[in-house]
Order: sequence, then structure tokens, then C-alpha cells
Amino acid sequence: MDRTYWEKIAPDYNEEIFDVLKNDDKGLIVSAIRKYASKNKTVVDIGCAIGKWLPVLSPAFKKVHAIDISAENLEIAKRLYPELTNVEYHRVDMSNIRAKMPVCDVGVCINAILTDSLKKRKSFFMNLKKCIKKHGYLILVIPSLESSMLASIIRQRWNPDKDADDVINKKKSGIQLKNILQGNAEIDYVPTKHYLKEELQLLLNNEGFIAEDFQKIEYQWDTEFLKPPKWLKEPKPWDWMVGARKL
Repeated sequence: MDRTYWEKIAPDYNEEIFDVLKNDDKGLIVSAIRKYASKNKTVVDIGCAIGKWLPVLSPAFKKVHAIDISAENLEIAKRLYPELTNVEYHRVDMSNIRAKMPVCDVGVCINAILTDSLKKRKSFFMNLKKCIKKHGYLILVIPSLESSMLASIIRQRWNPDKDADDVINKKKSGIQLKNILQGNAEIDYVPTKHYLKEELQLLLNNEGFIAEDFQKIEYQWDTEFLKPPKWLKEPKPWDWMVGARKL
């Protein structure tokens, strides 16, 4: 998942990329944002894409800095939300350790650290530290490896989508095993980094953050399977959301 990928997908973002805001049925992410929001504070939307969270952030903060690797994403966001006059847009590659970015009181990062490249993820987490002020807060939403493994177990045992073409085959099994050992699971055939809860705690601690609150952002099973069985209700698939304070 590099800049070329996001530039290419930008025009069809709504159709291609899962809408976390729409599918967070309990509104937990919006509640977390409001918890840390203030008209006296600045916020950075890290990996803002086409700006779906900007209508939430703009009324709640003094200033919003929207950053994304894709110039096309940023142009779409500008066209979609011209009325949000306190939003400033920046093209930033968070996987570049030399990247320059605004420094804010609060950071919001919704499913943006997805690359299967360990080197790029290391740089991304280091840059998270750079763009949050001392004693500031980070709201981080990230794919759950535990949830992905649960879905894999269900797929192997009950095979809800038995006619789908994404069942593991022998040729791919070696690659998939290597990926899963690194926490990379495929989403629409793209290796995508997923995280353990304890892994997130370690990563954030290493960059000077204290993870103060973990919550599950739960979704419906039709986000994982084309035809989930009627009996498959609880537990639901989820992303991790963590509220972290910078020391």
C-alpha cells in the first residue's frame, strides 16, 4: 500500500474502502473524539483519505490539519467539504521518517497504518510521536489480528462462503503463513497489517505513549462473509480503538 495504490483508488474510495464511520454502530469513535475535543485545541487527521471524519472534527476543534499520502484524496476532500473553513490540507507520507507535519494537541488515525512493510510501519509510528504535542492524545483505530484469526477459524470450520474464490490453496498457503506470522492478513487480496492488543501497547510505549483505554469497534458479520449464517451473531468482528496519552 504505497502512494500509487492510494492515488489509483481515490476516485472510487467510497466503493473500495470500508467505511468505519458508517459501520461503528455504537458511535464509540465519535464519543472518543468528543472526549478529547475542545474549541481551544488543534487536531490532526492522520490518513484522512477523502475526509469522511472532517465533518466530525471541524465543529469540535479550533483547527483541523488533514494529512494524507494521496494528493487526489486531498483534492476530493476539499471539493466535498468547502464549508469547513478551519481545515488545512497537507500531503504527507507518514512512512517517510523525514516527513514534515503539523504538531497538534490531538491526533486521530483511523485505519491508516495498514502497510505490510515493517520498515514503513516503524517510520509511521515514529511520526505519530512527532505530530502530537507533549501530554496530547492519540485516538488510534487499527485492524484486529484476533478478529481476523477468529474469522479465519470460522471460515475453515464452517466455510460460509464455500463458493467464493478466496479459500486458501496449497500454492498460496506458504505465503499466507509467512504473512500471518507478521500479522499481515489479506483484505481483498491485499496484504494488510493487523494488530494484537498487546502489540499495540508495546508499539505505543516505545514511542512515548501510554495506552489508557482499549475498546472494540464491532461490526456485523456481513463485513467478513458474503453469506454469514443466521446463527453467527456473537462475538462480532472488530477493530481495536485505543486512546493513548503522550508522556
